[in-house]
This record gives sequence, C-alpha cells and structure tokens, in this order.
Amino acid sequence: MGFEGRTTRAAVMYGVNEPLIVEEIEIAEPGPGEVMVKLAASSVCHSDLHALDGGWPPQVPIVLGHEGAGTIEAVGPGVTRHAVGDPVSLSWTPGCERCRFCLVGRPNLCERMMATTGSNVMVDGTTRLRKGGQEIYTYMGTGSFSGYTVVPETGAIPIPAGSHLDVAAVVGCAVTTGFGAATKTARIAVGDTAVVIGLGGVGLSVIQGCVAQSAGMVIAVDVHEDKLATAKHFGATHVVNARETDVSAAVAELTGGRGADVAFEAIGLKATIEQTIGVLGPRGTAVLVGMPPSGVTFEADPTLVAMMELSIVGSNYGSANPPVDFPRILGLAQLGRLDLASLITRRIALEDINEAFEDMKRGEGIRTVVSHR
Repeated sequence: MGFEGRTTRAAVMYGVNEPLIVEEIEIAEPGPGEVMVKLAASSVCHSDLHALDGGWPPQVPIVLGHEGAGTIEAVGPGVTRHAVGDPVSLSWTPGCERCRFCLVGRPNLCERMMATTGSNVMVDGTTRLRKGGQEIYTYMGTGSFSGYTVVPETGAIPIPAGSHLDVAAVVGCAVTTGFGAATKTARIAVGDTAVVIGLGGVGLSVIQGCVAQSAGMVIAVDVHEDKLATAKHFGATHVVNARETDVSAAVAELTGGRGADVAFEAIGLKATIEQTIGVLGPRGTAVLVGMPPSGVTFEADPTLVAMMELSIVGSNYGSANPPVDFPRILGLAQLGRLDLASLITRRIALEDINEAFEDMKRGEGIRTVVSHR
C-alpha cells in the first residue's frame, strides 16, 4: 500500500455549507484486504446532504458519496473474492465477518463497521486519499464522488453480470434501505395496510417492497404532487398530499377507522416521525427509516403505545445483508419484477455535483446519478 503517482478526480468537501470542489487528488494502492474500484456511477443521497449542511458534520477535507458502482481496478494482498474487471456495488457496511452480528447475517450492525464507517476511515484508521500531503477522508468509508475509491473487500459487493451500473449505484443505499425496510425489517404480511411517509428514493423503494410482499392498501404521503404520481407508478393504491390534507384523518377515512398495520417514515423529521406513529391502528408498527440530523428527538404517548400495543422499530440499511440482498434485488430488476431505473430522474457529470444538492434542497427529482464515464 502506498501513494505511487495514481490520481483521481473527486468532489471534495472543505467546509460545511461550502460548494464541493472538483479536483485531482492522490489515491493510494489498495492494502491487505482492500480493493480499488473504478466508479462508473455514483448516486446522491440525503445522507450526503446531512454532511454538507452540518446535520452530521464530518472531518474535512472529505470526499462525499456512499452510493456507487463500478468495476474492480486493483486488489490488495490477500484478496481472493474479487478479480480485476469484476462489476461491484459499494456498501457502506463492510462487515468484518467475525463479530456476532456478521455471523448471524446482519453486517449492517457490524461492530467494526460502526467505528470505521462512522469515522470515515479504513479498517486501520487511516485514509487512502490525500492532496499535497494532507489526508482526505472518505464519507462513510466509501467516498463515491470520485473516479476511483479504495474500500475493504467486503465493501465491494459482486453483482450479477449485465446489471446496469447506474441502477446498481442506487441499490447501494436507497433501494436496499427502502426495499429492505418493508421486506426484512417490517416483514409486511399479505394484505397488510401500509402507509409510507416521504417519497424520495427510499420511500418509493419502501412502496416497491410493500408491493413485492403483497400488501393490501399502500397509502403514499408527500407534499409534492409529482412524487405522489410517481408513487402510483410504483404501486401505491392511494395518495395523500400532506400539504393539503390532514394525514391522520385521511388514513382513518381510507381504512374505515382501523388505521395502518405498518407505517414507514422515510424522511427523518420529528413531525413526520410523530405523524407515522399517529396513523397506526391497534398492534400497528411504526418503522423509522429516514435518518434525521444529529440531536433530533421525538415524542410519543406511552399510554397510547401500551394500550394499543404499538411497536416503534428502527431500520438500519433495511436490515440488509448486502452480499445476499444486492444480487437478489438486482436479479428482481433484471426479471422485470422491480422498476429501479425509474428512480433515476437526472444524470450529471461530476462537475455538476453542487447542482444535485440544490435540486435535493428544493425537493426536485428522486435520485440524481453522477456518471464517471
């Protein structure tokens, strides 16, 4: 492992609420148990915005981005599961394959990953990027807003041959988070009434997960009419514009007063988290999928929770086991059982990355994908 003259073009964050700077930086060769990935596509996620606007302030300088896909460019010593040229999707939960959570198929809760991803570093606590001798961090240990990145070998997930790499980039976080929340965290049962609040890439993937599980009524909630229309395309049976209608009253009317069996919050706001709990019927489950800025808390009436036997559960990365779930999801897409391509509403060059964040702040589009080709 070492810096031997290889460079990569990357979007670097130098400060909160400052535009990302697209520039050439140095990248080290992969070390033991690491791989270098040549990115074909990177997707822009709201978690990246949390870093940029200070909701989750990271160390700087740092290369943002944690959704990406490409091909293996080089492998480090001891790597046997990857070969140069293999197509992969990046996962920000590179399991250690030794802790109790990894051993039961829950690398999304890997004990090692919690330290390394949370600190935006590699397993050994260092980074593989620099500029002029200054260390540059990689967001969530991934740093996909770059032409090349180095990640642990378990953070590069082999994907089926023929997978579209722009779609595989979105599967790296948004799709897996949403689809998994419905199919793995909540385990939607046939005929369940589901409410999905927030219709970005995650919320729309929740809807596809509910449909895949043969949910009954699927009620989509947002404040943007275009996203409500898109939700119908993905299988929502009913839509509610929260800007114009009281959501709890609308759900009560649609369900004949019973309320939802399962409700998903896919934004990460105090108000919508509390709204999600409020639409539940007896023995209902609220699934908290959206990630709020640091310090956000919510309120719930414990008497109501107890009397109605409600459950409030968290969903981290859709309870995913990426080596199993990424290929499974992409396989369903190849069979036409999931529509992942329609989640991508804009494709841009890396130089236009700051525009993608402005679109996100305005609530425009679903997923923007950066093309590195």
